[in-house]
This record gives sequence, C-alpha cells and structure tokens, in this order.
Amino acid sequence: MSKAPCEVSSNVPSNEEIIAELTKDLEQCAVKTNSVNGDTPSTVEHGSVDSILTTPVNCDGAIISSVSDEKAKEGKVTDDAYRSDDDESILHDDYDTVDEEALKIAEATYSDDEKKEKKDEAEKIKLSANDLFKEGKHKEAALKYTLALRTCPLKYEHDRAILYSNRAAAKIKMDLKKEAVEDCSKAIELNPTYVKALLRRAQAQESLEKLDEAFEDYKKILEIEPSHKEAMAAVQRLPYEIEQRNEKLKTEMLSKLKDLGNMILRPFNLSTENFELKKDPNSGGYSVNFKQNPR
Repeated sequence: MSKAPCEVSSNVPSNEEIIAELTKDLEQCAVKTNSVNGDTPSTVEHGSVDSILTTPVNCDGAIISSVSDEKAKEGKVTDDAYRSDDDESILHDDYDTVDEEALKIAEATYSDDEKKEKKDEAEKIKLSANDLFKEGKHKEAALKYTLALRTCPLKYEHDRAILYSNRAAAKIKMDLKKEAVEDCSKAIELNPTYVKALLRRAQAQESLEKLDEAFEDYKKILEIEPSHKEAMAAVQRLPYEIEQRNEKLKTEMLSKLKDLGNMILRPFNLSTENFELKKDPNSGGYSVNFKQNPR
C-alpha cells in the first residue's frame, strides 16, 4: 500500500533543516574561496525567532511576580503577589514553572483525604481562572492556572490535563503560541485522547507554520472523533498547503545554491550557467550536464 503523500516520518528532517545542511558547508567554502581572491565576504546575522513568555501584569499594569507557597496553597492572589522586578527570567519562572518533582515529594506525605482537599482547592482556583479568562484577563488567568497546577496532586492526571490545556488557551490569547504548544503537549501526555488539547495544539502549530505537525494532530483528532468538522476540513486543506510550501522552499533552496555556486566558481571563470540541471520526469531526480560555452 502506498504511503499517504503528506505523512512524514519523525526521523526525516524538515525542509528547513535540509536547506541549512546543504548550504552550510557551501557558505564556508565560498567565504574561504573569495577571501583568497581578495573579496570581502558579507556576514549575515541570524536573530532568534523563538518567542519568550511575556512578563505578566495585573489590571493596573503592575508586573506580577512570585506568589508565596501559602498563597498558592490557598489559591489566592493578593496585592503582595504583584511587585516590580527587573529580572525577567525570575518573572518567567514564577509565572510559568510547575515543579513536579517538588509536588511528588510533597504528595508522598499526604493522606488520601489531604490529596482530595488539594484537588478541591485546585478546582476552586481553576474556576476563578476560568472567570478571568472570560473577562479577557488572560495573563491573570494563566497565573491562576499555574497556581492550580502547583496545588493539584499529580495523581489526578485528568484534572491536570485540563489545567494545562486551559493555560494553553490563555497563552494563545496572549500570542504565546510556542508556549501554548508545550502546555498542550503536556496535557496530551496526561490524556492522549484529549481532543480539545489536540485541537488547540494543531491550531497553534498551524499558526507557527508547522503544517506537518498540525496535520498529524488533526488526523489524531479524526481517529478519536471521525465526524469532527474542523479536523475534517483541515485534513482536506493542509496537504495542498504543505505541497505549496515545499515547492516554495525548493525554489528558494535552488536559488540559494545557485548564488553560492557562482561564488565558488568565480575564481575559475565559471558560473552555474556552465551547468545544466535537468529533471527526470519519471524519477523526479535531477542530472547535471556541463556546458563549456553557455549562451
């Protein structure tokens, strides 16, 4: 049976990785060659495209910082939880991190009744976070979901999956798509058939232009809910978009390789015009023919 055209093995590198690998050594070679011939190589600066978690603020614009363990246990966020601090890494950690190892150690000391009490406390915090989300206070809602995750015992995987998925929804509203994908992945790890988390991750992946990953998530949704309308539409739509993206990447790759080739061949009074690239219509592969005097 032939393989579906857009199913990609997890071991196969992405188009972007292939382009980077193909051009890396050529770029180095081109720079060295032109340096020998007196040419000054140009440099390209690569900026990071990874988004970072936005510093949380309250309704008055004050920066949200850490919340004490007692307040976290109570599920309360008071004025003491908001303070100004220039250390963004600390703010990020306080805002987003859930220390599951510490939760595991603490949970080992709880009785069954105490675990149930903690679960109930987390549920109250979640309901408060839901209200904040509905009011459009997404940063505050995300903080509340974090507090709930720090309170809910690890044994309640179904409840924790919902908390991670809800926090992902708040992050999507904050345009923190990469972080939302991470939270959705955590929710799916806890509950592999959680359709809402799969859908949120698919939507976030698609907005990050990770079309192959989004396509796989939509297919998983259909395995669980075959009549899911949005997933059905996406599975019909994405193969064409993936094909168009791949064609665009191939064109860009060939153009970049041609430019690099000209840089390398210049000292030999040659150019890529001396080489004719022909595509085999049967195999889809390419062959290269040398032309001594191109027109």
